[in-house]
Parts: sequence; C-alpha cells; structure tokens
Amino acid sequence: MLKKGTKLYSILTGSCPKCHSESMYQNTNPYNISQLFKMHERCSHCHTKYKMEPSFFYGAMYVSYAVGIAFAIAAFVIAFLLIGTTLTNTFIAIVLTMIVFMPIIIRLSRNIWINLFFRYDPTLKNQTA
Repeated sequence: MLKKGTKLYSILTGSCPKCHSESMYQNTNPYNISQLFKMHERCSHCHTKYKMEPSFFYGAMYVSYAVGIAFAIAAFVIAFLLIGTTLTNTFIAIVLTMIVFMPIIIRLSRNIWINLFFRYDPTLKNQTA
C-alpha cells in the first residue's frame, strides 16, 4: 500500500519528500521528546534543504490544528459512538488521545507541510551522494 513515490509514503514515514531515501529527522522516534523537532539540515542522498527559510515550519502549526481535530473526532467516534461511554468519559478520552498522540501529530503536520512544497523525483533514486 505504501509505495515509494507517493506523498502518503513520505508523510507517514517522515522520509525526504524528494527522494524518499532517508528520514528527515535525526531520531525517527517521535516519543523522544528532546529530539522531536531535530531534523537534518539536508538530505544526504539528494541534498534537498528541508528548512527552505527561517521559520519555515510555522505553517505546520495550521496543519497541526486540522490533524489534531481529526484525532479528536476519531477519539469521539470510538469512545462515544462505538463504545458508548458518557460525555464526561468521552471528553477524558479526547484529552488523553491528544496528549498521547501529540508527538505524532507534530511530526505528521511537519511532514504534510513540507510535502506541499516538494514533489517526488524518481530520477534521484539512482543517484548516490
């Protein structure tokens, strides 16, 4: 399902949006909070610069709002509609979901944001650094 060359592959794996050859992040585990925002400056394979300008990823904050809402709606549907919990317990489930998935929401938002500006280039897969 996740094939190299698709935006979805780059978004879900956090790989370089141009060549999909390596992770953009220094530590691929989003739950290592001290390393959550640390990214490589460039892709070592295709030399794509990830931060095109200072404060580039501020736009990802807008994306994170939408991603966070999607997670909250999913928590609501699961807790209230599928399991049938009370509204108070549903609210608690939504808050816990947002806290637990915060690092993933941040990374997904950054991945979505950068993939809006770059396109996969299949000619880069055969190049070496």
